[in-house]
Amino acid sequence: MMESSQSRIVIGSDHAGYPLKEALRKRLEKDGYPLLDVGTFSEESVDYPDYAEKVARALHAGEGDIGILLCGTGIGVSIAANKIKGIRAALIYNDETASLAHRHNNANVICFGGREVSEDQAHTWTRLFLSASFEGGRHQRRIDEISALESPGNIGHS
Repeated sequence: MMESSQSRIVIGSDHAGYPLKEALRKRLEKDGYPLLDVGTFSEESVDYPDYAEKVARALHAGEGDIGILLCGTGIGVSIAANKIKGIRAALIYNDETASLAHRHNNANVICFGGREVSEDQAHTWTRLFLSASFEGGRHQRRIDEISALESPGNIGHS
């Protein structure tokens, strides 16, 4: 049974991440998570930046709380998603990164490599991420610094 406080998930992938996206989507739906799938819907070749943008737009529109992106390695979707203002995408590759991405980095998108991780790993790490909470404190200062980097004309600070 889904709890009312359960995160709403927006999920997307390119063709290389599609098989893992489908497996993960089914498991998360079975777990009771509300889920919006923005594609892709086959293994036909597509461009991963398009799906990073679709997930980000859905999050910005309030259609979800957390995004999940998948491509072959997870690197491409991570890079693309992090170009979008307000998105903090983290490449997840073990239990610690799954938890710390939320606890320390307040990530709002997690990324997986469809060719790099198993269905069980992706499911476990998603659950670890979702069960963690942002700790704030010194971490909030760093999140604020990241947000400041998104300011027009800013190429970093000294």
